[in-house]
Amino acid sequence: MRAVVVEQPGVVRVTDVPEPVAGPGEVVIEVGACGICGTDIHIIDGEYPPAEYPCIIGHEFGGTIVQVGEGVTRFKLGDRVGADPNFPCMGCFHCQQGESNMCLNLTGTGTTNPGALAERVAVPERVVYALPDGMTWLQAALIEPVSCVVHGYHRLDPKIGESYLIFGAGPIGLQLAQIARFNGAGVVAIVDINEGRLARARDDFGFEHVATRWEDLRHLAPIGFDNAIDATGVPRVVEMALYSLRRRGKLLVFGVCPPGEKGCFDLFKIFSEELSIIGTMSLVHSYGPAIKAIGAGAVDADKVVSHTFGLEDFADALAMVRSGAGLKVQISGL
Repeated sequence: MRAVVVEQPGVVRVTDVPEPVAGPGEVVIEVGACGICGTDIHIIDGEYPPAEYPCIIGHEFGGTIVQVGEGVTRFKLGDRVGADPNFPCMGCFHCQQGESNMCLNLTGTGTTNPGALAERVAVPERVVYALPDGMTWLQAALIEPVSCVVHGYHRLDPKIGESYLIFGAGPIGLQLAQIARFNGAGVVAIVDINEGRLARARDDFGFEHVATRWEDLRHLAPIGFDNAIDATGVPRVVEMALYSLRRRGKLLVFGVCPPGEKGCFDLFKIFSEELSIIGTMSLVHSYGPAIKAIGAGAVDADKVVSHTFGLEDFADALAMVRSGAGLKVQISGL
């Protein structure tokens, strides 16, 4: 079958690879669509330490089961499914605490195991979820990023009516904004240096409070925002976001900064104003809620996904992602 393989950092190609086989407790899924994630870019660039090379990337996907292994009981051939890409061991300290995204032995689709930017992919039955009737492949391939957004909000523990300032109007920033609005935010404001993305946030998604400088949004929360969320992965932006908060405000670090990057913060400000800086990594207990959120219309998938490409056109799709000209880019028709 054909797949996108990262041979080593900086070397990626579409090539022939062996067909996956469903082992005991596994299913093989024929991929209907798969999104290109920032994590995939980090793997291509050698900036994601858990990745093992060569690697078939891709972990945002949905598809149809075409093979079931011994012992599979919940699914059958022809079922339309999505899959949590993480394979926690379920035996380490963190797994036993219900913190499986912190698993000390974590493996997963598209990082340590073959991914879904391929015609077919094998995954454990335990991470597979049935899709609702009528859910499109485009929507199914958004479940994983939305589930990361949902986990981020679980970490924030937000209250109805709170204000949000989101740094970054890319696909993740807009999903964060939509989930905040859906869950009763009082104010949702977005800042980005890309004016094209801000125009899309305003005109396509209905977010009227957008600006290229967060200071131009200060009037929306005169004493500071309840929550600031970084969706850029740029250390300087994370540092800046802290100053947009009210006392006892919360900063969610959602964007993936390169490993080893340092930030500089006013520690007295954090101490004296009781500010919280909260990390969020991947997803846990949030894939099912994300399916429901998409089904309820919390995220407009048709607008979030701006471009689709065929598998053989992955180089063009990657260039589109790197250019920042679109929003979510997916590979479909696999």
